[in-house]
Amino acid sequence: MYAVRLWSVRHARALEAAYAALERTLAALHPLLKKIGYARLESPVAAVEHAAKGFLFDCRMCGQCALSSTGMSCPMNCPKSLRNGPCGGVRQNGHCEVVPEMRCVWVEAAAGSARMRQGDTIAQALPPIDHRLWGRSSWLAVARGDHRRMEARK
Repeated sequence: MYAVRLWSVRHARALEAAYAALERTLAALHPLLKKIGYARLESPVAAVEHAAKGFLFDCRMCGQCALSSTGMSCPMNCPKSLRNGPCGGVRQNGHCEVVPEMRCVWVEAAAGSARMRQGDTIAQALPPIDHRLWGRSSWLAVARGDHRRMEARK
């Protein structure tokens, strides 16, 4: 999975475009999804999301996806779960102090962010994790428009 995660960061620009298309599609589907019922859709959509994002990004399903803000490098892969930048223990070669064979998630985030159209997206602080959302679909949150409310809080 680690190799695929690194591939995703190297291809951050293409994945950014794919995510933007998915976001537009989900927003357009909101009336239909609302009619079906978001509560009814949560489990199957979360399972599909976990499979797709788990493969590409080693997703932890925090329910508050920040991939588009972190160069397609999931900050939840940090052994210390640091969501807003690296710790003071990043080694000179860019590797993690806790897992020395792994490159720091935030070194990867900076590299992926530089490849994206929006440029340095990691300059803005992310809101703290709401642990009540663990295991929930962030795709459905996008469809409901929840992500816009979260960005307004920043």
